[in-house]
Amino acid sequence: MTVMPEAGRAVRPEAATADRMTRGLIGTDSGVGPGGVPGPGSAADPRGTAGAGGTKRADGPGGRAEPGGAGGPRGLAGVRGGPPRPRIKPEHRAYRTVDGNVRIGSVIYGIGAEIADPDGWIWTLTEAMDGSRTADRIAAEVAARHPGLGSDTVRSAMADLRQAGYVDDAAAPLPAGLADRDEVRHGRGVALLRWMDLSPRATAWSAQLRLRQARVLVLGVGGTGGAAAQILVASGVGAVHAVDPDVVELSNLNRQLLYREADIGRPKAEAAAAALRSLNSDVTVTGERREVCGPDDLADLLRAGPAPYDVLVLGADRPSDIRRWANRVCLALGTAWVEGGYRGPLVTAGVHVPGQGACWECQRAAEVERRDLRLEPGQSEEAASPRMPWNPASAVTAELSGTLVAHAVLALITGVPRMQPGFRYGVNLMSLGDPVLQRHPRRPDCPACGPQACGLRP
Repeated sequence: MTVMPEAGRAVRPEAATADRMTRGLIGTDSGVGPGGVPGPGSAADPRGTAGAGGTKRADGPGGRAEPGGAGGPRGLAGVRGGPPRPRIKPEHRAYRTVDGNVRIGSVIYGIGAEIADPDGWIWTLTEAMDGSRTADRIAAEVAARHPGLGSDTVRSAMADLRQAGYVDDAAAPLPAGLADRDEVRHGRGVALLRWMDLSPRATAWSAQLRLRQARVLVLGVGGTGGAAAQILVASGVGAVHAVDPDVVELSNLNRQLLYREADIGRPKAEAAAAALRSLNSDVTVTGERREVCGPDDLADLLRAGPAPYDVLVLGADRPSDIRRWANRVCLALGTAWVEGGYRGPLVTAGVHVPGQGACWECQRAAEVERRDLRLEPGQSEEAASPRMPWNPASAVTAELSGTLVAHAVLALITGVPRMQPGFRYGVNLMSLGDPVLQRHPRRPDCPACGPQACGLRP
């Protein structure tokens, strides 16, 4: 078989190695270009068709996931240990198309692939990889059912499927550092990680272990930061430090769901820490009532603690320069950061990792150039989009913003799904068919990350 990815489509880096691609055993194709934009010929593009004998993304019916039993988070009937037992992930269960091809990876855009299978042995292989057999036994059984097929070819196919992210090990033990309690609590979340994970990982529980070992600083626990903190704590991030200078007010309660009426007048950092601890006692949650008045204050916060923070969540929107400060400080310290917010019905989050893609200031400058506001010379941008003393918001926009932020943080920590930093994404509630995705290249003239970068100075 020959794998023929369509022109203009982005082949996942996790797909088969070059020599295996030459053999044409399997090809995987997300159909997604840089920044998650569907590429020409993808399933989101009407031109999407597979080349002869090639592969294409699966977007048809089928691919139902099993939430429990043999397909559950514990693996095959919860049995672990012994030699590896390769298994097609339950969420990626294969099925045969009407023309005899094999579709694998579910029907979710960006995950599935279709494999030409004229001799039928790929289907036999995927059926045998149910987590009950060792690799040697699978190779022997499949080769025996298809005369002329060598067991080495079957083993190579299993390796390709694993490299493409469709296989885990049903016998993989729970990583040290996690306990039976974690299996019960995080089983559904780990199953989702397994579904989205396209790396050759033996078990998705290793991604959960990364969360357990992570430390996150949440600056501002209002609408965006409070929602993000709830999700991070519920997801099992090991340590969360919440910082906010304000107290809970009645006007907060329409959108800041972390708080209750009984919290009115209480410092947000204190109330947030208490609420988060009650959500997940396995997470170390701390709170600090503190105002950040400049980049040095933020740098001090990020340097504090027993170990460096893995990610900064910026949920604060004042002072007005706080995003610029965060950008400069995180660049200087090498800290990943995610910021989010809402401007009326426009809800977005920005994802930034020093040295990977455009920094926040690169993105902002490029967006200013891209937009044609038709302002008069010297006219402020606020003339086109005025800022008010208070930000119009609801629980919908605040929770959406925090959810976008939390998703990015979890992805940066676990690598699931893989994410190229240096972009902004979101949703416009007035135009749901037009999602927000802003990605620009790094700018050589950027005062923050360019050759003439000015470090921590605002």
